[in-house]
Amino acid sequence: MIESLFFALWFFWPAGSANSAPILANNIPYLRKHNTPLDFGKSFRGKRIFGTHKTWRGLGAGVANGAIIGFVQWLLASNIAWFADLTDKIDYTNPNVIIFGAVLGFGALAGDAIKSFFKRQIGVPSGESWFPFDQTDFIIGGLLISIPFANLNVSTYITIFIVYALLHPVANIVGWLLHLKPRPF
Repeated sequence: MIESLFFALWFFWPAGSANSAPILANNIPYLRKHNTPLDFGKSFRGKRIFGTHKTWRGLGAGVANGAIIGFVQWLLASNIAWFADLTDKIDYTNPNVIIFGAVLGFGALAGDAIKSFFKRQIGVPSGESWFPFDQTDFIIGGLLISIPFANLNVSTYITIFIVYALLHPVANIVGWLLHLKPRPF
């Protein structure tokens, strides 16, 4: 049981950390000015496609963050046998895991952007909570994009989903306490 929980944390680490990268990038003074929206201000059916909070800066930060975490996973698995032995599903000693980290980061942020599209279309204001979708969008996006790259069983995907669904509120509270987010939820 503990091993499957640790694998869930390890496997989805690039996506989980990529989900918070846009918030961190927004708080870096040099990067803050680079805030071009993903939708370039365009609308669909009279409503913004994604909104002003989904930016190219955030997407780039998330993908880069996923790649960096993939690099850290590669370093750890290449130098510490315990990390290399976590799974036979993915070879974490192969440098391709860095690209996989970037792909997971992209999937997490794509899930968030797709959720934002639907949120705008049904009229939920930007910044307002849309439970449970605001809490699970990045998990669904990251897991879906991982399917072609990882041979995981359904119970492993369910474990990953549950672990990150439980971690997300904790991460939000930490971000709020660090004054990176205006409110915890």
